[in-house]
Amino acid sequence: MAGSIGRVKISYTLCVLVRDLPPGEKWRKFELKALGLRDFARVRIDLPLNPFELARFANLVVIKIEQLESLSVAAREHLLGPAAESWSGGACSLPDGSKLVILNPTHGPTRTNATLMEEICHVFLGHQPNKLSIVTKDERGRVMSREYRKTDEEEAYGVGAACLVPFAALKKLLFLGKSSKQIAAHFRVSRELVEYRMKVTRLWQRFRKQTEVRS
Repeated sequence: MAGSIGRVKISYTLCVLVRDLPPGEKWRKFELKALGLRDFARVRIDLPLNPFELARFANLVVIKIEQLESLSVAAREHLLGPAAESWSGGACSLPDGSKLVILNPTHGPTRTNATLMEEICHVFLGHQPNKLSIVTKDERGRVMSREYRKTDEEEAYGVGAACLVPFAALKKLLFLGKSSKQIAAHFRVSRELVEYRMKVTRLWQRFRKQTEVRS
């Protein structure tokens, strides 16, 4: 697999066993792209990945909305107050060709990690927003205030989640009897993201059986 983030070339050079990939062609493709990003970041699949370090290596500029000096006080107060749950982050291009990622500082670290990872994936995968849109909710219940193609949103979220919680490591931790809460703490993500990964990679039934045995 090959791709680029900004001016940085990315190539996936590791050999992957079939058993270390999830079932389903779409999810295997997502997994390989995620492994390519981890390879670029030089982070083992069993260790947590820091999206902020990956963004820095990829020449992405990450800021919080309060750092935007051109934003009016009223707009800032609205975005950080009544509208705080209406957005998580966004990305845009700067005149010099670099990418700027803006994050919502009112969200916790696990949600921020997932948001930044998704924005990194949009850039890496070459996605472009189609248009501005009204605030809506996607199938995962996340509030969105911009519009990529639905397939682009699914790919960016799917690849980002796989990058944060790789299939092979997730499967091993479940085999060792770890709970979704413990796995989330290990990878520094939310429990919901771990359980999303369990479901799309068809590990959910194994997790449910383990839970029943322990209870």
